[in-house]
Amino acid sequence: MPFVSIRLAGSATKAQKAGIVADVTSSLVARLGKNPAAVQVVIEEVSPENYGAGGQLIADRDSPAPAASDKGDAHAEPRS
Repeated sequence: MPFVSIRLAGSATKAQKAGIVADVTSSLVARLGKNPAAVQVVIEEVSPENYGAGGQLIADRDSPAPAASDKGDAHAEPRS
């Protein structure tokens, strides 16, 4: 019995999630010969404020980054 767990940063509509479940199920049927009734798919929506990558919250990715001198970055190139 295949069990697929999907985590999304943010949210999706019910229709989008239904499409994901249908597509994943179809793929497991086509590629692995699984019975569609046996395929289980769980979608977990993670708030962008509770998920980070590259040292930054996903919620802050679209925010303009402060200049290196503004955040006291010891690794910033010295200004001339």
